[in-house]
Amino acid sequence: MAEPSNADMRTDATTSIVGYRLRRAQLRVFQKFLAVFEALKLRPAEYSVLVLIDDNPGRKQTEIAEVLGIKRANFVTLVHGLEERGLVERIPSLEDKRANALHLTTAGQRFLADAQARHAALEAEIVDRLGGTEARAQLLALLDRLI
Repeated sequence: MAEPSNADMRTDATTSIVGYRLRRAQLRVFQKFLAVFEALKLRPAEYSVLVLIDDNPGRKQTEIAEVLGIKRANFVTLVHGLEERGLVERIPSLEDKRANALHLTTAGQRFLADAQARHAALEAEIVDRLGGTEARAQLLALLDRLI
């Protein structure tokens, strides 16, 4: 008896589920991200942290972690790794000596500029696959309804 092929497999019960499709799309985008950023040894969460620190220098660790939805303990470990790489520095906050204000180092600024150029190319590829900037805007609007 011949084995059934994958072409014969019924998948509607899963592929028609919004969450399933979102997760598959997210995995595909993350796989591309990881491939593009492999040479920089940069993960998506680290990239987001660097971008937020660059856009908001001096903000407290807890504020950045909250925006990204990262648990405090995990965020401390993530920032420590970026600090060890010389990309981020923690400076005691002037308002609250118990808190640390985050800043990019000069090396961190250069590193982020390279990462952002790579990300811009990746984003352009994704937007092209979506069908252009209008499709991107539509997708983001639909995703915002779920957030």
